[in-house]
This record gives sequence, structure tokens and C-alpha cells, in this order.
Amino acid sequence: FLLGRSQHPGFCSCLASRGAGSTMVMSAYYAGQTSFFGDNTPLPIESGYAIILGFGAFFSVLTTILVYLDKYANGTEHTSEFFNTAGRSVRTGLTASVIVSQWTWAATLLQSSNVAWNYGVSGPFWYASGATIQVLLFGILAIEVKRRAPTAHTVCEMVRARWGKGAHITFLIFALLANVIVTSMLLLGGAATVNALTGVDTNLASFLIPWGVILYTAAGGLKATFMASYLHTAIIFIVLVICVYTVYVKNFSSDFIYERLQTVAGYSTAQCQSIFSSGGTTFFEAGKYACGPVPENEGGSYLTMLSGGGAKFGIINIVGNFGTVFVDQSYWQSAIAAKPTSAHKGYFLGGLVWFTIPFALATSLGLCAVALELPISFSEASSGLVPPAVATHLFGSFGSVMMAVMLFMAITSTGSAEGIAVSSLVTYDIYKTYLNPQCTGKQALLISKIVVVVFGLLMGGLGVALNYMGLNLGWVYKFMGNAIGSAVVPFWNLLMWKKANATGAIVAAWGGMILALATWLAVCQVEFGEITIDNLGTLNPNLAGNVVALASSAIIHAAFSFVSPQNYDFDSMGEIEMLEHDMSGLDEQDYTTEFLDAAKWWIQKWGWGFTILMVLIWPLLSLPAGVFTKDYFSFWVFISIAWSFVATFVIIVLPIQESMDSILGVCSWMFGKEAPKAEKTAEPTGADL
Repeated sequence: FLLGRSQHPGFCSCLASRGAGSTMVMSAYYAGQTSFFGDNTPLPIESGYAIILGFGAFFSVLTTILVYLDKYANGTEHTSEFFNTAGRSVRTGLTASVIVSQWTWAATLLQSSNVAWNYGVSGPFWYASGATIQVLLFGILAIEVKRRAPTAHTVCEMVRARWGKGAHITFLIFALLANVIVTSMLLLGGAATVNALTGVDTNLASFLIPWGVILYTAAGGLKATFMASYLHTAIIFIVLVICVYTVYVKNFSSDFIYERLQTVAGYSTAQCQSIFSSGGTTFFEAGKYACGPVPENEGGSYLTMLSGGGAKFGIINIVGNFGTVFVDQSYWQSAIAAKPTSAHKGYFLGGLVWFTIPFALATSLGLCAVALELPISFSEASSGLVPPAVATHLFGSFGSVMMAVMLFMAITSTGSAEGIAVSSLVTYDIYKTYLNPQCTGKQALLISKIVVVVFGLLMGGLGVALNYMGLNLGWVYKFMGNAIGSAVVPFWNLLMWKKANATGAIVAAWGGMILALATWLAVCQVEFGEITIDNLGTLNPNLAGNVVALASSAIIHAAFSFVSPQNYDFDSMGEIEMLEHDMSGLDEQDYTTEFLDAAKWWIQKWGWGFTILMVLIWPLLSLPAGVFTKDYFSFWVFISIAWSFVATFVIIVLPIQESMDSILGVCSWMFGKEAPKAEKTAEPTGADL
């Protein structure tokens, strides 16, 4: 019943028009449709429940089995420390895979194609580059965590050790707010897509989606989350390369997409009204469908980086995503879990691999949606339904299943990471700190598991609440920087600047948020004359609010710290206590000053280098091209295809290669043989980097 529906009849007519760049390609199948999905779903409702509950149960059972096989075959002890830190021994490939998985939200798969649908080629680029640099730069913090606080469990423990109770409570609130925002976007995008593809009620989908995450996260903790993340990432990349290959190699070509995009951008209002009409009456409205010139784009073309809307979105994207990386405990947790020899390289590799997901997926599916003139409405695009629409058009029911599975992988992997993050914050920063300072490891482990279950169930209620408020994925994505962007600079200064003081950190976080929200509301009132939910979700108010959040926070914290510098020695961070004497992953040779200095220099060089390349050099070099030529666009597409295939190979093969000793240990145990002894390799020194 999952694959029973055939492809849309209009598919063949579109293929027949290949090369007919000057003619309209909307097939008779879509004629008169005011939206792509409407009230019809490409998959039966049963398939929705099968995907949500079936895949959830399958991955829960599989991951739980893998965790316990590792426990019994390799002698891994499951303590509270292991539950929340994965033994602090995760290697480069798996660290990278986990970063990719955590950073692949529903928005990565859905919102990236929405901005391609809105702004053309600049949208996927700014989505990808604007959300990659944070991961690259976080590698610097990952090394400093190993140097300053090797026994920490959460970033808020570090805040309390350095700045005291007031700052601890402040940044605990911001960290939990980041988890809530990320989780809300997972559910908004996931529930909307499941509803559009299968007809499962949106509110019910919001409740059911988290259930599959709860079992393996509560059973195996962070290690189970990491294992599941690898499996999910592998599936996402397989679907990615299928989509990219189908659009630009198998069914169409870069030349065909180029010609169609130029044709669509060249339509007059009268032509658009004719295309989007029924019974002689048009339902076309400017901005409601992708038809005609693109506002604020060079020549009105989809094929240019000279895009006002794309640039504004890029700035919002950069600021907002600094908040959802630097303020999200799940990224600090991955840094804590990684081996010192793997932390910086894992984040760097993860950032480069992740770049291709929004860039290649949106460059293929997002632009293809415009080129084929699919009747996707602005409301559908804002809810993230561009990729499901194109996949359904290209592959029929199989495409709908692929998108649903791909999305489910993204939601469950990020959802489990958020669950463990909240669990750690509640256990170590609320329960142990304020409720039971003398708690044992067993008590902490029990609280951690309870919080995972409770948070997973509360996620559903959050999704329903946001749905009733009328908020969609695009709205929350643009807003997030206003709420948490002001905490970014204090978190950076926590480890990177000894003069940064507590008062400045607290005032910067709260003051920056207040100023950002006030600016957001004021710009909305000035631009539109009234404040409504729809108006607050537009570009200019969010652009202003996001910039004010980051800039004002930086200025406030710097001013307070220069007037009254702390001159912190970082000693108290290194004294954060563990509940159990679990010294796994804390080998002294991994924490030498020589190695950590060399690792920091390496990630600073490559992290800042690629940041400058992605947000300055690459876009500046593309500006003289103006509206892309056919050859220029072909090269652009070639980069996206090549990057996606290389990234897929690396992120699937490297974790397996690095974990071969554990895999062989499990296999030997299953067949009753002694596990082969892993050869000890020399620890890398500064010269090895």
C-alpha cells in the first residue's frame, strides 16, 4: 500500500517538453489547481502511521540491540557518566556523522527548498553557507572544552563554575529555550509534511512522531543517539543523491532547468494569470506562486546571486543559527563526548559534509519546482512542502515515501539529541545543583531516563500549541535569532576570553533579547502599519531583530568586561566533579598542552579559512556574473553534484572504518570467539596535525 499509487500523469508531458524552454510546461493534470496537494494525498493514511510508528519502532529496537551488544561484547559499562557523555571516546567519523545528523533538522530538508523557490540559486547557497560556518567555528570551542573542563557534562556547569548562580540560571533558561525552539521546528515541519503526504491529522502526527525516539534514547543514552544518528544520516544521504541524480542527470539536465527558470522569470502578469486560472477566472496573486520576475533579484531572474531577498535571508540565517549551535546543549554534549584527537576534526568534517544537504537538495528539488511550474502555493512552500511536492511529481508514490522517510530520519535523530540535551541540563543543572547535591550516579541515571520520556511526550503538546497559534516552519526559523541570538557572544566568551565577567554576561543576554524583540516589533509596525503574526514573519523585522540581538549583546558584554575584567584563570572549570569515577576517555596523553595547542591552531586556521571562503569569497566571486550564463549555472550544478557524492561516501564509510574493532568484537562475541585485540596506535602529537 506504500507504493501502490502511480506517478502523476503530468510527469510524462513534462518530460516530453524537455528542451522546449520557451513554452509553458504546466501539464493538464495540474490545470486549475490552487495548490499542489489540496485535499488529495499521494499516500493512504495507513502509510503515514506505518512510517511514524513502524520506522520508529524498528529503529528503536535496532539501536537498543546495538547498544546492548556493545555492552556485553566489548564490556562497555553503562553508568550515568556513559549515558550522558558516551564515554568521552567518540572518534572523528562518528562525531562528524552525529553533527550532520543533529544539524539536519526538518528545516534543512524543507526550508532550504522554500528559499530556493522564493529567491532562486542564492537561497540554497545562503542557507547552506550561513548554517555551516557555526559548526566549523564551534570546533574551536570543542577543543577549549577539552582543555578547560574535561569532566563537564553540560555547558551550564561551566557557566556556574566561572560566573556563579545568577549567570547559571540565566543561561540555563536560554539553553532550554534553544531546545524548545529546535524541537518546535522539527514538529512543525514534520507534522505538516506527514499531513500533506498521507492525511494523518497534524496534531496527532505531532504527538506520535516523538514516540519512536523515546525508547532508544531512554535505553541507551547518548551512545544510542549517536548510533541512530549514523543510520539516519546514511539514509538521508542516499535519498539526497537519488534526488540530485534524477533531476540533473536522469530526467532533466542543467540546461533544461536553466531555460525553464529563465522562462518562468520572464512571464508577464497576464501570462501568470492565464496559467493559474480555472474556468476563465484567475486565482493568481503576486507572491502566492513562483511565476514572473523575482522581486529584488538582478533582472528578476532566479539565476543570480544578486538577490536582495536572498542576502537578507542569509544574514538572518547566520545570526539565528549561531544561536541554535552555540546555545544548544546538544552541540556541547557532542564536543564533550568526542575524543580530544577527534573533536576539532569531527566538527570541521561534519560542517563540510552537512553543507551539501541544503545546497544540493534545494538546488535540485527547489529549483526544479519552479522550472516545472508545479502549482505550489506560498502557504505550502512556507510549511516546507516544496521537496515533497517535487519528489511526488518525479517519482510518484515512491517519491512521497522517500521524502516521508528522509524527513522522519531527520526528525528522530535531532529529536533524540535534543532529548538527551534536555535530560543532561535537568539532571546536572537542576536536580544535582539545586534539588539533591548529594545524588548518586544511579539516581542521576534514573532522572536522566525519566526526563527523556517526559520531554518526548511534551514535545507533542508543544507542536499542537504552535499549530493552533498559526505558526509555521518558516516563521519560527526566521524568528529564532531574536530569542536566543543574544546568548551567543557570552557563550563564546565563556571559554575564549578571560576578562569576560558575569554581570556583563547576564546583562548582555537579557538586554540583547529585549532590544531584539523591541526592534522586531518596531520595524514590523513601521513597515506594515500594524503588528500581526504574518507581518512578524517577514524578512525585514526579523533581519533587524536578529542583527540587534547579536550586535547589542557583543557590545554590552565587552563594555562591562573592559570596565571590570574578571581575569579568570579557568581553574574552577577543571574541578567540575563526576558522579562516578569513570575515567574512560580521560587519558592524560590526550590532554597535553602541546596537543591541544596544535589542535586549536589547526581548527582556527581551517575553521576561519572556510568561514571567510563561504560567506565572503564565494559570494563575492559570483557577483560579477550577474545573471548566470548557461555554462556558469552548469558549473554551479556540477559543484553541488560532486560535493553530494563525495560527502555521501565519506560520511557512510569513515565511521565504519574507524569502528571496525568494535564491530569485530561484537561479531566475535556473537559467534562465541574471543574478540580480536585492537592494535594500539600512537597518540597524535602536534606535528601529526
